[in-house]
Amino acid sequence: MPTIESLKDKYELLAKRFEERDKNAIDAACLLCFDYEYTGQPSEIIIDTEEFTAVCPWTDLPDFGTVKITYTPNELCLELKSLKYYLMSYSAVEIVQEHAANHILEDLIKACQPATMTVLLDYKIRGGLHTTVSVSYP
Repeated sequence: MPTIESLKDKYELLAKRFEERDKNAIDAACLLCFDYEYTGQPSEIIIDTEEFTAVCPWTDLPDFGTVKITYTPNELCLELKSLKYYLMSYSAVEIVQEHAANHILEDLIKACQPATMTVLLDYKIRGGLHTTVSVSYP
């Protein structure tokens, strides 16, 4: 029967199984947009997913959450499949929750230049604390 001491080394190896990456691994180049044919007609577009994951830079544990993106397009709309790939690129990135929200907002603004945009990250409870981060443009 394994002892606690013998499991300690194995436990430490578990943490090394997943290769963490820095913010340079976030793939904003995959974001695609298409023409919004109703310019001048403000529309509010809401996109959400419960499948957002990033990595805590201090514990190397995953942070799971829901991303909700609300925007009013100017001339371009975000293409959803490319947005999914973009959000998936965070899955092994070490980034604090507050920075993740801002980074997403910055990348999406560059991609589609909306009239307005809000990114809301609602993280699962961790350590008894619930965190929601909301950032807006302009």
